[in-house]
Amino acid sequence: MNIKHKIILAIGIIAIVGAILLGYATFIEAKNFTIKEYKIAVDNLPDEYDGLKVIHFSDLHYGTSVKDKELKRIVKMINNTDADIVVFTGDLVDNKITEEEHKKLAKELQKINAKLEKYIINGNHDALYDKWNTLAEDAGFININDSYELIYKNSNKNIFLAGISDSLYATKAIKDRTKTLFDYVNSEAINESAYKILLVHEPDDVAKIDSNKFNLILSGHSHNGQIRIPFVGSIWYPSGCKKFNKEYYNINGTDLYISNGLGTTLLPIRFLNQPSMNLFRIVKK
Repeated sequence: MNIKHKIILAIGIIAIVGAILLGYATFIEAKNFTIKEYKIAVDNLPDEYDGLKVIHFSDLHYGTSVKDKELKRIVKMINNTDADIVVFTGDLVDNKITEEEHKKLAKELQKINAKLEKYIINGNHDALYDKWNTLAEDAGFININDSYELIYKNSNKNIFLAGISDSLYATKAIKDRTKTLFDYVNSEAINESAYKILLVHEPDDVAKIDSNKFNLILSGHSHNGQIRIPFVGSIWYPSGCKKFNKEYYNINGTDLYISNGLGTTLLPIRFLNQPSMNLFRIVKK
């Protein structure tokens, strides 16, 4: 075999391997959803909240790699956890969807069950969809953009749950948007909360607030890389997750978990980065 034939053979092998990897990343890994489970032990947690289950999903990007068939699977997986609280941290859609897609998405998300309630904040892609607030309501979620909820479960103590809206397309600084939220966080009333959870879409927002006021911060946006290269790691992170983009950080005692996300953006592929949800079991230490 001469050099020319060897070169052609090498190119052919590379093309075949590339096609196989692309097919795997598009049709197998991007749709191979899983749930990661974490146990968080808390001092002085009231007995009523011992074993509280919170499921966190993010970055659905409906219409990309997640379509109707995948969405039904995701909803079933969430319901199988029998969670007390369900939270979503942004990018429900990928910019814009049709009216028919809006109805399909809302109808399926309505089927998500939570023993207590389900909550949502928006992401940067959601900010480009002018009917996002309506979509969140139609899907049966409580919108806690730049606000908070007190969740009670047979106790005079509550679970404090707050949310911060997308920052990339925000017209106001995060300090101005969250004034009402942090007025409460900094008040004496917060002492009645047994556990404090914050939802943010862009994890770098954590550096702009007093994160130590919370026990647990849940975020998305980074997809934890979406495409990873062996021995190299992620090849790209979007704006808003340059500082925090991995799965877990401990920030002066506050737990920050960043979801892998479920959908895809830019390219409908995932490589060495399985789409997933996080299930947290809050237990008494």
